[in-house]
Amino acid sequence: MKNMRKIKKAKKIKIGQLELPLKLATDIQRIVNHYFYTKGLILKEIKKSAKKRKIIYSRYVRSAKQLLELAGSLKKAIVAIDKVAEWAKSRNLDYSIETVFKKWLELDQLKPKEVVKKPYFQGKPMVWSETKKKWFVISPEGEWLEFAGKESDIEWRIVK
Repeated sequence: MKNMRKIKKAKKIKIGQLELPLKLATDIQRIVNHYFYTKGLILKEIKKSAKKRKIIYSRYVRSAKQLLELAGSLKKAIVAIDKVAEWAKSRNLDYSIETVFKKWLELDQLKPKEVVKKPYFQGKPMVWSETKKKWFVISPEGEWLEFAGKESDIEWRIVK
């Protein structure tokens, strides 16, 4: 009598039009959910939006599967999404899972935009003169007026 082995069929789950092994499906779901987390949504909001058809979850499955294949692991895919999200948010850009593909070869060079703070005094911009070693306030007419106040009077604003 021949040895008959029972072939265990892996459990499968259907997401959209794709039928995937359960392990792979959960990794893909984690990637899609992580993408939405970087957008500021929590799981409860994702589910609620999906029920109301504001988010069509299956639209993200194929690109998440491709990202998983490209990255080789769930951990690498999540790190890549985080890098792209941080880079895009610092530049006020929208991003998608597909953006990760486009930026894949340059992930190591992606850096968030530096936050630049500029000096102001009473709402007017200031400049530092390296030659005179003094601060100047720029008047609305464009004149450079010597700043006679204290350093603590200078207001630093983030300029985007």
